[in-house]
Amino acid sequence: MKKYLIEVPHGSENDACNNAIKIFLDTGSHFLTHANWGCLDGEHKAWLIVEVENKEEARYIIPPLFRSVAKITQLTNFNAEEFVQTDKYHQG
Repeated sequence: MKKYLIEVPHGSENDACNNAIKIFLDTGSHFLTHANWGCLDGEHKAWLIVEVENKEEARYIIPPLFRSVAKITQLTNFNAEEFVQTDKYHQG
């Protein structure tokens, strides 16, 4: 399984925040009911870290209303040997 960070933005208006939180909680999904929110610090996004097979599987965890705006990033841990080999992932 791969690990992904899912970032889901929503509007900064009070109704937009409340609606996003309600949609997440109403799904009953363990992932969504344990999302981390940045609203109280002015960052109107929810974050989840999930372990799934691929990005598409990660996208299907997100409520349909937010799928098109969500950002999904694969997370990787590097050890000392892998650290020196990261040049193959960078251009320039």
